[in-house]
Amino acid sequence: MADTPASPDTDSRRAAGRLRGAGWALAGVALLLAAFALVGRITPAEAGLGFAVVALLAAVAPRPRSVLTPRRMTGADDVVSPQTLALLSGLPDPTLVLDRRGLVLAFNARARATLPALRTGDPLSFALRAPEVLDAVRAALGGRAPTVTSYAERVPIERWFEVSVTPIVFDKVGAGAAVVTLRDLTEQRRSERMRVDFIANASHELRTPLASLLGFIETLQGPARNDVDARARFLEIMRTQAARMSRLIDDLLSLSRIELKAHVRPDSAVEISGIVRSVIDAIGPLAQDRNVELAFTPPAAPVWALGDRDELIRVVENLIENAVKYGASGGRVETSVTAGEGPQGVRVTVRDFGPGIAPEHLPRLTERFYRGDAQASRDAGGTGLGLALVKHILQRHGGQLAIESRLGEGASFVVTLDPAPKELAASASPALKAAG
Repeated sequence: MADTPASPDTDSRRAAGRLRGAGWALAGVALLLAAFALVGRITPAEAGLGFAVVALLAAVAPRPRSVLTPRRMTGADDVVSPQTLALLSGLPDPTLVLDRRGLVLAFNARARATLPALRTGDPLSFALRAPEVLDAVRAALGGRAPTVTSYAERVPIERWFEVSVTPIVFDKVGAGAAVVTLRDLTEQRRSERMRVDFIANASHELRTPLASLLGFIETLQGPARNDVDARARFLEIMRTQAARMSRLIDDLLSLSRIELKAHVRPDSAVEISGIVRSVIDAIGPLAQDRNVELAFTPPAAPVWALGDRDELIRVVENLIENAVKYGASGGRVETSVTAGEGPQGVRVTVRDFGPGIAPEHLPRLTERFYRGDAQASRDAGGTGLGLALVKHILQRHGGQLAIESRLGEGASFVVTLDPAPKELAASASPALKAAG
């Protein structure tokens, strides 16, 4: 079959493309001819004629094929075909494809999100400056065997990745490409670290009261065996330490139960004002002992929220009890309940007028066993888990906890919850049902 002659338009487009490709070379020739014309070696007309000849040759000369990576050897056309790109886009992990020189051929959107500097045609080292990963790529491409490594990023946030490099062999010369897959291990590593810290902190919190108990028991069995006054004093301290361990175990069990059902959202209607009143009545004796006035500003009408009653009682109890214990110097704790429309419309605010909380402690107050003032917390009988419990309960409820404080001006703890639908609130309230 005879070749079909190219159309004039096609020839023009090819010539224009060749001229664009030779742009830098033509610019150099033009400068050189202009320099010769300025020094008198050639006339301006000769310079113009010479440039026209060079440009004509550049427009009609065929472009040379690259001899660095012949396509028929590397199989690059097969690697970056539309089908391959579609497969990459469907992979759940960040994945990219490199040629045998380590240049990026293709990648999916997740890889771009993980490595924003990725560019097709650039070396992988431009986007990922991790020597262990680059060594793994070289080893996989050179040895034609899959390689697995890991690396960590420290900024802007700490992240961990496992990197798998799998070579793709097209011929007997060696690997023609490599598939690099990144698996995010950040949550797994954080969970492991949290578990280790949790065990260490729980052991420490239990070891201190246990050591006190053992010491007092030995004293009562020995030198203070017949000392009535010492026995009474030691037994009271032992009772306090045993109660502290009991509270700690109760809090640990509560955390465990909440985490087991963290994925299940409560679907009951709970009247918040009644919860606050009952908690204030229960904490009243503690407040009197510490000369703290408990003030409550009730809403004009009952406020209903979606939640688990027992867990929300625990939230309000922890917040008011903390305010009484740590804000006692202010002499007053104010609690209010307000209702609004839409998500997070129900607000419970607990405010004390004590010494306040230093700014550096605010972001970490809900961490397990974190204390701004460890000694003051232990003296008050705290376990270091109260606000962690509040956070986990609110996460299960889809709510939030906001903490505001300035040194010397007290602290405010604001809980937000989703309001209960009117139909659900009516079914839970005989008064509302009768009114309807």
